[in-house]
Amino acid sequence: MAEGFKIDQRHGKSRVRVARVWRPNNRSSGGGHVIVEWEVDVSLFSDCLPSYTSDDNSSIVATDSMKNTVYAKAKESTKELTMEQFALLLARHFTTFYPQVTGAIVSVVEKPWERVLIDGKPHSHGFKLGSELHTTEVTMKKCGAVNIVSGLKNLSLLKTTQSGFEGFVRDKYTLLPDTRERIVATEVTSSWRYKFENISQIPPAPFCFRQRYNEVKKVLSDTFFGPVDTGVYSPSVQNTLYLMATAVLNRFQEIEWVHLRMPNLHFLPVNMSSKENPNMVKFADDVYLPTSEPHGTIQATISRAMSKL
Repeated sequence: MAEGFKIDQRHGKSRVRVARVWRPNNRSSGGGHVIVEWEVDVSLFSDCLPSYTSDDNSSIVATDSMKNTVYAKAKESTKELTMEQFALLLARHFTTFYPQVTGAIVSVVEKPWERVLIDGKPHSHGFKLGSELHTTEVTMKKCGAVNIVSGLKNLSLLKTTQSGFEGFVRDKYTLLPDTRERIVATEVTSSWRYKFENISQIPPAPFCFRQRYNEVKKVLSDTFFGPVDTGVYSPSVQNTLYLMATAVLNRFQEIEWVHLRMPNLHFLPVNMSSKENPNMVKFADDVYLPTSEPHGTIQATISRAMSKL
């Protein structure tokens, strides 16, 4: 409270771009280089009310200092670490190093640099850019209470069959026909919360956030597509979303909830006709008009009973 007003405030630094390379000391050991490229956002909750109500900036942690801290901590990380571990490291630093800081939110987005294969063998220091983005947001309080939400963006999935949509509400505005045969395509955005509530609860190695990210991505994709030879029928994007989320929860007990956002990217069958020649060209589900605007957007959060959303 200040002068009869309530102030909820925080400040930070956004879009701090940093890359870190780890090079093995012994090149003859066969270990390849590792590179990560991260975009880091830092936001601090702190007792700096006088900076808002007067000209007293003595308790403000400068956002430039936050930026420099990101680079300094990356330099100090001589052993390879995941983006979740780096976010935890930063959040822990800000909440312990500065007495006035009561909490921190650190968000990281990782570019998907993937190791190049030459003649089927992994290159020691060559990489190519993939498509899906790995994300995380760590919220930490000074007492060590923590909230870790990881996720992914831009996971593009498509099936050329084994999808339909029928039995939906029909009214005077409905033009869409029922179908049991259509292309289904989406660009998945997902996030999931780990159950750890205090920094002391986070398992040491070999628990690896990167491994879990890759495993969650695989479960999401495998559930979407189904078995290699037969696939799996999707009666709606809603049902497929639910099956994808519950598959993750059933597989990984340390995940409390999963949020999925799945736009329905349309492939519309092309048919050309005119009043004079209504059957000029009739395509049989083989030529389509791909369009992402407008698109349907389906999203839901699936959680365990009593989980914290």
